[in-house]
Amino acid sequence: MTDDSGLEAELRGAVRGEVGFDTASRALVTMDASNYRRVPLGVVAPRDADDVAAVLEVCRARGVPVVARGGGTSIAGQATGTGVVLDFTRHMSGLLELDPATRSAVVQPGLVLDRLQEAAAPHGLRFGPDPSTHSRCTLGGMIGNNSCGAHSVAWGTTADSVRELSVVTARGARLRLGRDWAGAPDGLRDLVEGEPARLRTGFPDLPRRISGYALDALLPEKGADVARSFCGSEGTLAILTEAVVRLVPAPRARALAVLGYGEESAAAEAAAGLLAHGPLTVEGMAADLVRSPAGLPKGGAWLFVETGGESAAEARARAEAIVRAADVVDSLVVTDPAAQRTLWRIREDASGTATRMPDGSEAWPGWEDCAVPPARLGAYLRDFRALLSAHGLRGTPYGHFGDGCIHVRIDFDLLTEAGIGRFRRFSEELADLVVAHGGSLSGEHGDGQARAELLPRMYGAELVSLFERAKALWDPDDLLNPGMLVRPARLDENLRFSVLPREPVDVAFGYPADGGDFRAAVRRCVGVAKCRTTTVSGPAVMCPSFRATGEEEHSTRGRARLLHEMLAGDPVTGGWRSTEVRDALDLCLSCKGCRSDCPVGVDMATYKAEFLHHHYAGRRRPAAHLSMGRLPQWLRWAAATRTAPLLNALASVAPLAAVGKRLGGIASEREIPRLATRTFTGWWRRRKPAGGGSGTLVVLWPDTFTEHLSPSVGRAAVRVLEDAGLRVALPPTLLVRGGGIGAGRRRPALALLTARRARVCCGLTYVSTGQLDHARRVLRRTLDLMEPVLRAGAPVVVLEPSCAAALRTDLPELLHDDPRAARLSAAVVTFAEALQRYAPHWTPPAVDRPVAGQTHCHQHAVLGDTPDRRLREAAGLTGELSGGCCGLAGNFGFEKGHFEVSKACAEEQLLPSVREAPAQTVILTDGYSCRTQLEQLAGVRGRHLAEVLAEALDHSGRSAGEPQ
Repeated sequence: MTDDSGLEAELRGAVRGEVGFDTASRALVTMDASNYRRVPLGVVAPRDADDVAAVLEVCRARGVPVVARGGGTSIAGQATGTGVVLDFTRHMSGLLELDPATRSAVVQPGLVLDRLQEAAAPHGLRFGPDPSTHSRCTLGGMIGNNSCGAHSVAWGTTADSVRELSVVTARGARLRLGRDWAGAPDGLRDLVEGEPARLRTGFPDLPRRISGYALDALLPEKGADVARSFCGSEGTLAILTEAVVRLVPAPRARALAVLGYGEESAAAEAAAGLLAHGPLTVEGMAADLVRSPAGLPKGGAWLFVETGGESAAEARARAEAIVRAADVVDSLVVTDPAAQRTLWRIREDASGTATRMPDGSEAWPGWEDCAVPPARLGAYLRDFRALLSAHGLRGTPYGHFGDGCIHVRIDFDLLTEAGIGRFRRFSEELADLVVAHGGSLSGEHGDGQARAELLPRMYGAELVSLFERAKALWDPDDLLNPGMLVRPARLDENLRFSVLPREPVDVAFGYPADGGDFRAAVRRCVGVAKCRTTTVSGPAVMCPSFRATGEEEHSTRGRARLLHEMLAGDPVTGGWRSTEVRDALDLCLSCKGCRSDCPVGVDMATYKAEFLHHHYAGRRRPAAHLSMGRLPQWLRWAAATRTAPLLNALASVAPLAAVGKRLGGIASEREIPRLATRTFTGWWRRRKPAGGGSGTLVVLWPDTFTEHLSPSVGRAAVRVLEDAGLRVALPPTLLVRGGGIGAGRRRPALALLTARRARVCCGLTYVSTGQLDHARRVLRRTLDLMEPVLRAGAPVVVLEPSCAAALRTDLPELLHDDPRAARLSAAVVTFAEALQRYAPHWTPPAVDRPVAGQTHCHQHAVLGDTPDRRLREAAGLTGELSGGCCGLAGNFGFEKGHFEVSKACAEEQLLPSVREAPAQTVILTDGYSCRTQLEQLAGVRGRHLAEVLAEALDHSGRSAGEPQ
């Protein structure tokens, strides 16, 4: 038995990089993107090759296995292990050299592919292979798996792009691998020269043969290329420390031909015939994988065929030639880069989308990337579909049709003994089917544990025995990634779901998309790691805390892993009381970006609220939960006692403000926002009603922020809504049986005798701090108040995006037993939606100015911003708002210890977009948090769209309800 403490101490003394044997470090790497799970002893982040050699020396002496890990996106289980995991993403992630003259680059194994592409692009170069995980996969992982990607029909696999590799063997030898036997360990040449016939005839001839060791690359007619042979060895032969890779010229222009076919077999059979036209890609997918066919040509399946050229006209001409050569139902040729990216995103998100069947049930990898000769793909797909049906399984194939490589997630039951038995039987029969079509069990992602057991069916026992002999020459102690490729673990062992509780977990939220099962919600994260993307463009949000810290535990995937291990009970112990999970969730901004940007819809904001609810049950909560989590209570008290001026005065005295912030758990760097001396509803009660509009009656929601902190937004919204001819009312404030809309203005004496005053509230601050029992009470009271509105069927206009999102999602998911919750959720509309739906003929005033600012993260994730874009366009507000998250995120950025991360999030997109904005630019930020962040960090006043339009109305001299 290994002495873990002794191993940890020895490693700490031997390496300069970080050594993590703590619970969280281990729990974060128990899984990759596969069905498998192994709990390591510890994690080391080496700083250089010397650290790698030192780790190997210590582990060899103790008989501890070592597993190399990059982005952790492997789909066959090869990035997990029970010994020491080497994390190359922290330090050994550099681009050491890029030489445009020789079209080569020197990279470290932890370098993310997109960083190499960004550096090569200004020179008109690129790295050929590009898996759909290009924004987070590493070069070391790509070499270990011999990854390919969408452009392999043009530029081949990673092995085709490798020139030299520097490795450290398990026994400490430092080798430089290349052609003509360069770097070969002792005995390897003799092994190959003793088996030439077997190596020449034992490997199927197809472009995507990834399975097993590429020993045929060592044949003399192939240049005895040790570096090429090493690709695809999955970390089992030696540890990669540096690579010299080949770059290829990038086309100056590209066009995308999207070809529609009646069904997938027709598309598959057509793919091979298009290769003669020299395309860059031939990708395929069927309709059952597409969330929305918008933008795609007619058909039940599509080929995405990309062409290149020196000019847009040349690229388009090549694409149009392919369209003419193809027998299609419909087609589309796109040359606009933005439109191409939109279409490609449909394909790239398939790896996550495919994890859910159309009915919402789960689907899993395991047979993710088999490959057959392209000419046989159509026949193979028909046989594959038949095999699925025979086993009562479902899957949605997609992938690299031009290379004969198919990705598919299948609805295996990996939770029961019977389901796991069927998984094994299907796997064995599918392996035989692939071999019968002349294929490879793996066409991109490697064998790992998922397929290595079945390699004898593909290669035969004698060639597999040769693999074992090769492994012994490189790694005689079987130290490196044991159980992969040779002497493999069984494909139905170490399944990651076997450790989860057998019975459902008692939770507060309803988790409607997961059948009410928190275990299923946590299982959503399959590890594709889109949340580990280090840069975002456009409207994307997920995951701002990871981009700020670069730490796995602050990614959506990392937090989901910790929740999984919490449910498993090992290595995370303590259940809901776990400090490791609490600390990882502490920097979750609850931005909800993962709810929309994660391909499988992980909703970490909800999981965080759930966890905090249980974690602090019966325990003392942090001060911030009481000060900011119950903000609506304190602000209503201030309004009722009319002490807002006094509180503002006290907050302006620095020593008193410092004491208040310390007591309230507020970051010392923050300024306490000023309270409005007159609330929005106070203004509403005293205003002179507008002339009788004849339009739709809308109920304007007085959220906490509009009511007490920025009532100018509410006043502006009333001005615009009434100008559009809508009749505006506020929600009732009296709990009166049979009360009507407008009770907030008129209180009959009889009603006052039987009613009590109350205010509606979306419960956002209670939910975000996990005070779910309190949130439920507040929301039930809100539903009681809103019953007259619900009976009338009036739309409810919510100005604050975070409050609208809470009513749309948190309300029905938290009060899933109350049918009124779903009705109120459905009634909620944003400011722009209200104008679009209920005043479609209204013309907004002409502002005619550029805009900058940010789309609220909750708006992006839950509400959508298409109506806002249309409204801005109609008003002459030009330009795009940035994505990301402002970093304040309600209470998050105000909490003690969060200021630096909050600021880093703002510096990512919001602050640069505002600083770079030209004069006269309108700064739009519909969220109160966004406006506060801008004011406190940049001294800039942002405005709600309603304020901008109301100001323009006032300047135009239009009166409310004036016809347009």
